[in-house]
This record gives sequence, C-alpha cells and structure tokens, in this order.
Amino acid sequence: MRKIPRITALVLTAALLLALCGCGASDGKTHLKFQIWDTAQKPGMEAMCAAYTAQHPDVVIDVQVVSWSEYWTKLEAAAESNTMPDIFWMHTNQLLYYADFGMLADVTDLYDDVESGYYQNHFSEISLNNASGSDGRYYGVPKDKDNNVLVYNKEMFDQAGVAYPDDDWSWDDMVDASQKIYDATGNYGYLAYSDEQLGYWAYVYQNGGYILNADRTAAGYNEPGGKEAMEFYIGMQQEDWCPDQTFFTQNGAGATFWSEKGAMFMEGSWSLLGALQNNPHMDGKWDIAKLPKAPNPVDTPESLDKDGRACISNGLCYSAAAHGKKLDVALDVIKYFGTEEAQLIQGESGAAIPAYLGTEESWRVAWEQYDYKINLDCIFEQFDYAIQIPYNSASPRWKSQVMDVVTQIYAGNQEIDSGLDKMTEIVNTETAKKLAGN
Repeated sequence: MRKIPRITALVLTAALLLALCGCGASDGKTHLKFQIWDTAQKPGMEAMCAAYTAQHPDVVIDVQVVSWSEYWTKLEAAAESNTMPDIFWMHTNQLLYYADFGMLADVTDLYDDVESGYYQNHFSEISLNNASGSDGRYYGVPKDKDNNVLVYNKEMFDQAGVAYPDDDWSWDDMVDASQKIYDATGNYGYLAYSDEQLGYWAYVYQNGGYILNADRTAAGYNEPGGKEAMEFYIGMQQEDWCPDQTFFTQNGAGATFWSEKGAMFMEGSWSLLGALQNNPHMDGKWDIAKLPKAPNPVDTPESLDKDGRACISNGLCYSAAAHGKKLDVALDVIKYFGTEEAQLIQGESGAAIPAYLGTEESWRVAWEQYDYKINLDCIFEQFDYAIQIPYNSASPRWKSQVMDVVTQIYAGNQEIDSGLDKMTEIVNTETAKKLAGN
C-alpha cells in the first residue's frame, strides 16, 4: 500500500477554503456521496438515507458501491488528492491508518448535545475500540457487529449417524464427526481453509493463546496456546476428510459446502442471509451452531477465562472525510446513522446486526419472510465471549507478510515452529517500526 503523504500547511489551507466555499448544485440541494463495498447492503443503507432525507429534504445522498477489491485502492487515491467521498464505511484494519494521517473526521464530541456518555451508553467496548484512533478519540460511528459460526449439513450428519453440534461440542467432537461423515458419505468433513477471521484466529483464542497481546504491541503465534492451536488447525489439512489449500484456492470452502461436498465450515454472520437466499436447494438441510470449544485450553497470563470458547467479532464504522467540502452535513448524517432509529432500519433490512445496544434483535426481522429457519440464537449468545478482531496501527504492513508465511507452512516449504517464530517476528518488527514513527 502506498504511503499517504503528510499533509502540508498549503494543502490544509486549500482544503479549508474549499470547505468554506462549498459546492452548489443546480437543484439547490446538498449532494453527498456515500461509499460502501457490499451490494447486498445497499438497500439497507439507502433506507437509512431515505429516513434522513425525509427529515432533511435539502439533502441528497447517493449510495455508491465499490467492490472490496477496489475499495481501498480508490479510497487511498482519493485521500491523496483530497477527493474522498463525503461518507464511507471504515474497516477496523484500516481505521488507524487513515486516522493517523488526519483523513478521518474526529467524531468524539458528535453527541455531546444529545446525551452525556452517548457512545459508552449505547455501544459495546468492542464497537468503540473498533472506532478508536491511536489517540483514543473516535473516528467513526459504530455501524454493526458480527461473529463467526459453525455451518453444518444436517443431512450428512444424519447419514453418518452423528448427533448435531451442540453447546458442549469441542474440537475433538468436530474431528470425530468429520471422520465419520467422510467414511459414511465420501464427503469432506470440516473445511479448514486458510483464513484469519474465518479460520485460525478463533482457534488460537479458544486455546488460551493470542494473536496480539493486550496492548497490541506484540504477537503470540509462537506462545504455547497459539502454537498448539495453529498446529491443530493447520494439521487438519493432513486428514483425509479435509481438502488441502490448493483445493480451496480452486473451489472455496463456501462453494464446497453449498454444493453439498463438505459437511462443515466457519462462516461470518454477515453472509448467512445471503446464503439462505442463494441456496434454496439446501432448505431443510443445514443449520448453524456455536463454534466448537478447545478441549484443553492452555492456562497462561494472556488466557481468557472462557472455558475454551471464543469467536472473533468485528464491526464497521460510518466515517466522514476530515477535509470534505460538506463536512458539517456529512457529520449530521452519520450522527443520525448512530441513533437507535437508524440502526433499527439497518437491522430490519437484513444489512447487518446493528452495533447500537438493544437493537441487535431487529436483524431477525429480515429472516421472517423465509419459511426455513436456522438457529440464530447462537449468534447472539456468542457475543458474550467475543474477541475483538486483532489489529494494530501496523496491521496493513504485517498482515500480508504473515499470510505469506502461513501459505508456505501449508505448502510444506516452511516448518511450522520456525514459521510461527517468523510470523511473530514480522508482527513485532513492523509494530515497533510503526510505533517509532518509521
């Protein structure tokens, strides 16, 4: 990723002048660009915008979808040329990067005229951490929350005579079920594909390990809990019931499951409604459960007292361009997006589980139109032991490097012990450099 140049006084002055001048439209209204990356969520975002413009008819909000593969490249280019969208989604992995360069509007005091402690009263600690910059201030209004679940094929479990996953399921149960299903049906068991949020991260935390320590300054891939979990997760590829990573590169875990060639895989809550809509041939054949727990988690100072349970939870933010020409209006819009009313609209549309505390259940409304029901309760119950997605200000530097090493381990070109040491060194080195201002 190219580095955004530090903003000079000249550029700042120009930006401020543009902001003061404004930008008129032929219809006399204020037109805002709102950029997102998920087509499936566009109706929900448009519904929120319509609710806002109904109260503010002098504002027009254009929701624009840019694919994930292009989103960050275009946003960075826009940041360098001071042409960022007025409003946009901000991902946890990128927030510190943009906030540190002064590209995101500070929204810490946005609700001071509404309620003292608004953020703390209405959003979880994870949601607020996802919106926080290196200086502890907020650079986005929490949008949603998620976690990851076990998706399983009931028909394959029935054919193998295996009981469905329940709250007591452990890694051992998952392995045992995978082997029995493979033996009975010839289909794959658990699809352990190489991924972070939807792969090994949860296993590391379940086993008492950590990706980043509490203050996000050091990695723990090679610590006892993490090492054991990584060995287990990567080792599943050696079983006859789990494809190797070459297979997943060509087919994908989701595609393998929905084509009824695999019995289980980990999926994010944000993808489940689309899966129901896009796979009617699977009605009655699948359900979801909590992630299986680590059978014997390692007890270390960094361990979480969760009885071997953990899932990764992330959440997006609504952010505004710090030097946008219509910043005041943009801030008023995202201020509305963070209200109970707007978050209920988002939830009921099925776009995502709202971040606003007490509105989460509204997401169930979008499922009511479908005859086939799945166990949504497990998603909400998992928030009790959810772990914030691991990231720090150096994440854009170390994530791809770490993934390269993981790929080499899977391919057999890197021993796992030395690979985990190398992954830890990469994170620690890049983090230290970032903290030192390099």
